[in-house]
Amino acid sequence: MPTEQRSQRLAVLIDADNASAKIADGLFEEIAKIGEASVRRIYGDFSSARSKGWADILSKHAIIPQQQFAYTTGKNASDITLVIDAMDLLHSGRFDGFCLVSSDSDFTRLAARIREQGVDVYGFGEQKTPESFRQACRRFVYTENLLPTAPANVTDAVQSATPLQPPSTAAAIIKRVIAQMESEDGWVTLGAVGNQLANLASDFDPRTFGFRKLSDLVRKTNEFEIDHPEGGTMRIRVKPAPSGRSRTKAPRSS
Repeated sequence: MPTEQRSQRLAVLIDADNASAKIADGLFEEIAKIGEASVRRIYGDFSSARSKGWADILSKHAIIPQQQFAYTTGKNASDITLVIDAMDLLHSGRFDGFCLVSSDSDFTRLAARIREQGVDVYGFGEQKTPESFRQACRRFVYTENLLPTAPANVTDAVQSATPLQPPSTAAAIIKRVIAQMESEDGWVTLGAVGNQLANLASDFDPRTFGFRKLSDLVRKTNEFEIDHPEGGTMRIRVKPAPSGRSRTKAPRSS
C-alpha cells in the first residue's frame, strides 16, 4: 500500500523575552501552513510579569516552558538554553525545519548553522528585527502580520487598514524579480514571481503591504500589465514607461 506523504516535522522554539503572547494564535496557524509543530518550546523567566502573557496560554497551544531564572543582570540564560536545545534537536536528525520566534539578532548564527546542515529555518519576529537575522532564514514572517486585526468576513483583498508598508514600495522588488527571469516578451507567470520573491527576499509578504494575496498587491501597485484569462494562469509584466513628447534638445550654436 502507498504510504501517505507526511507533513514537514518542525521544531518551534520561542524566545519569550522577544515575542508577544498576542501572536500565539496567528503564529501556530502560520506554522500549520508549513508543517507539523512536533516540538513546541518557549524560553524565559515565567516568574516575571514580562512573560505572564505566555504563561496564561501555554496549555492552549501545548507549549512546553523552559524556565530560566534571571540570576545575573545582563546575562540571558534563556538564549543560551534555546541555542543548546536547537543544536541537540538538529543533531537528532528528526526535524525537517526549525521555527525560531524572536526579534533578536543574536540568533543569526544559529539560523545560519542550521541551514548549513541542510535544514530549513523559518523566522518570526517584529519588523524591527535586524536584516542579518531575517536573511539568515529561508523565510521570515513579521509577527505584526499575525495579530488578529481583520474581521472574519473581510474580503481577500484587504487585510488591514494600516499596512506596515505602502503597496507602492513592493513594486520595486517585484520589478527586480521580473528582470531576473528569462522572458522574450516580458510576460512571466505570477506563481514563478512568487517563488523567486521568496528566494530574493526572505521577509517579502503581501500582508506587509495590506493584502493577503500577491495578485491583489500587484494590481494595487498599478505598475504592471496583467493577463489573466478565465480558467488560465495569471501572467504579469512591467508596464512600459510612458512615451513623453519632450526630446533631448540639441545644443544651440553660438
